[in-house]
Amino acid sequence: MTTLTRRTWSRVCGMALWIYGGVGGQSVADGRAWPLPAYEQGRQSRDSTDLPDLTQQTTLSACLTYSALNNPGLEAAFHQWLAALEKIPQVKALPDPRVTYANFIESVETRVGPQEQKFGVAQMFPWFGILDLRGDIAAQQAKAAYERYESMKFNLFRQVKSGYYEYFYLSRAIAITEENMDLMKRIESVAQAKYKAGAPVAGVIKAQVELGKLDERVRSLKDLRQPVASRLNAALGRTHDAPLPWPTNAPAHRADFVDEDLFALLHGQNPELRGLEHDVAREEKAIRLARRAGYPDFMLGVDYIQTGEALNPDMAGSGKDPVVAMLAIDVPLWRGKYRAGVREATRRREAAELARNDRRNLLDAALRMALYRFRDADRKINLYGKTLVPQAEQSLNVTEEAYRAGSVDFLNLIDAERLLLEFQLAHERASVDREIALAEIEMLVGRPLAGMDMETVERGLKTP
Repeated sequence: MTTLTRRTWSRVCGMALWIYGGVGGQSVADGRAWPLPAYEQGRQSRDSTDLPDLTQQTTLSACLTYSALNNPGLEAAFHQWLAALEKIPQVKALPDPRVTYANFIESVETRVGPQEQKFGVAQMFPWFGILDLRGDIAAQQAKAAYERYESMKFNLFRQVKSGYYEYFYLSRAIAITEENMDLMKRIESVAQAKYKAGAPVAGVIKAQVELGKLDERVRSLKDLRQPVASRLNAALGRTHDAPLPWPTNAPAHRADFVDEDLFALLHGQNPELRGLEHDVAREEKAIRLARRAGYPDFMLGVDYIQTGEALNPDMAGSGKDPVVAMLAIDVPLWRGKYRAGVREATRRREAAELARNDRRNLLDAALRMALYRFRDADRKINLYGKTLVPQAEQSLNVTEEAYRAGSVDFLNLIDAERLLLEFQLAHERASVDREIALAEIEMLVGRPLAGMDMETVERGLKTP
C-alpha cells in the first residue's frame, strides 16, 4: 500500500473531522460503500510544511487541525479500518481452483490404447449463501473498525481541548499570581512607610513572608509548564520537548441543550456504542454461518486423460483421449461439532449484547457526571466573575485604606489579598473546567455542541 501523503491525509481527515453519521447506515457488503481516499501516485514522504505553524496566535481550532493531521494513533486507527475493508473481498472469494497432473509410471493398457498421463482441474463451491455471510461478517468488522477510528478521533479532540485549556489556565495562573506579587510589593511599601513612621516592624516581616510564598508559588507554576506542554504535545503528535508557545486566548463556547436529547444522542451517535452494535450484528451473522456449516460443500471437476494408440490399429476409437466429469460432495456426518458451533456463536452474540448494554450504562453515568461538572463550573463562573471577585477587589481596597488609617492590622490586609488571589484563580479554573466538561460531553454524544470553531477546523482540513 502506498504511503499517504500529508495532503491526502488532510483530505481524508477533512471528510471525517466533526462530520458524524458517516457510514453508519450504509451497507458495505462489497467494501465499496465508504468513500476511500484517493491515494497519490508513487511513494512520497510526508511534508511537514503542510502542517499549520504553532505560534503565539495559534487558536484551538488550529490545534485540532494539527492533531488530526499529525497524531500517529489516529492515523493508525485509520489504517486499521482500511485493512478491515480489504478483508471483505478475501472472504467472499471462492477457494482457489485445483489443477492436478498425473503421469502413469506404467501405462495402463485399455482397449483403445495405453493411458500415459492425466490433467485435471477442480473447483470447490461452499453451500449457497455461505460466501455472502462471510462477506457480511467481514463488513460488520470493518464497520466496527471505522467506529473505533471515530471514537479515537473524538477522544483525541477531547485530549487536545483539555490540554489546550489546561495550558492556558497555567499561563493565567502564573500571570495572576505575578500580579498579586506586584500588589503585595505595593502593600509592603505601605508597611515600610508605616514602620518608618513608628509602627511595629511585624507588618513588614509579614509582607516579606507573603512575598516569599508568592514567589515560590510562581516558581512552582513555571516548573509545571513543561509537563503540561508535554501532555498537549503528545496529543498533537509532537515530541515532548517541542517548543509550544502560550495560548493567548481560550474561547468560551455557548452550549444550550436538554439532558434527554443528549442521552438520545449518546445512544444513537456514540461511536463506541455503534461499534458494539456492529459487533452484535456480526455475531448474528455468525450464528447463521454456523448453521450453514452443517450443509455440504461440493466440488466440480474435469479430468483429461492422454491415451496412446491401441495395439490393434484397426480398433475403433484407437488413441482417443477420454474426458471425465467429476462431482464430489463433503458429507457433514459428525453433527455434534456443528451443533456446538451454533451454540458457540449464540453465546458470543449474548456476550456482545451484554458488553454493549454494560458499556451503555457506563457511558450514561459518564455523561451524567460530565453534565454535573459542566453546570457546576458554569455556576462558579457566574458566582466568582459577577460576585466574589468584584467583592474581593472592593474588600481589598477598603482594607488597604483602613490599614493606612490605622483602623485594622496588617493581618486583615494580607487576608484580603489572599482571598482575592483565591477567587481570581477559582474563576479561571471554573472557566477551564467548563470547557473541558463540554469537550467530554461532545465526545460522549458523538457530535459537536458548540460549533463556533469547528467550521474553521473543517475548512482548514479541506483546503487543498
